[in-house]
Amino acid sequence: MTAVSFSSLLDSWDRQQAAYIAEREARFNAQLDVLALAAGQDFHVVDLACGPGSLSLRILQRFPQARVTAIDLDPLLLAVARGALAAYGDRIRILQADLADPACFSALSGPAPQAAVSSTALPWLMPEQQMALYRNVAGLLADGGVFLNADHQRYDPRQPRLKALAERHDEQTQQRAWDSGVEDWDRWFAGALQSPALAAYQAEREALFAGRPVPPPTPVDFQLAALRQAGFSEAGTVWQLLDDYVIAGWK
Repeated sequence: MTAVSFSSLLDSWDRQQAAYIAEREARFNAQLDVLALAAGQDFHVVDLACGPGSLSLRILQRFPQARVTAIDLDPLLLAVARGALAAYGDRIRILQADLADPACFSALSGPAPQAAVSSTALPWLMPEQQMALYRNVAGLLADGGVFLNADHQRYDPRQPRLKALAERHDEQTQQRAWDSGVEDWDRWFAGALQSPALAAYQAEREALFAGRPVPPPTPVDFQLAALRQAGFSEAGTVWQLLDDYVIAGWK
């Protein structure tokens, strides 16, 4: 498969993900803006659960001096990321690791990174695994480093009206996408597996994710408290649309 094909797969992934996240680009831009304010232009950032490289690509494009270490467990998505981001050479390093493993950062060496980011990924970890990861991230970052996590942090029964509005908003966003012919999650993966180069990862992928429990949703106050308990000196919200947030923690 050519680099152009991998780039096309990343483009179609972005369209598919935007069906589930109404203001995905605005959310990315919020992360990039805070990165610029907190870390400047020349920094090393770790992209946690990078998938096929959506956020890593935007960082590399916005910050020509930045270096990115992108980490994920999914071998198929990592193959797409390697192909789609190959043009960035040694500015991007792509690693396979399980963020649920306390040793997930063992392959990282050199000076501590100034930032860590994640997008649409960490709710796949159980709450106790998220807590352990946040402690790991706090230990990884340089002093003053920032962690930016973009994701849905679902309303719970304490906020029934907001919960209903957010659910209706999600339904409308998805319906508009399906009506316009955007692929859903399952169709994107089915299409990717038509490539022999990517189909070769299917058995490994299924084995890695088999039997993993489905985590319960967590509200934003859990996330902010978890960051503080993990050792971040400050934590707060830097962007929000209903139950979609960018939250930040500073070491």
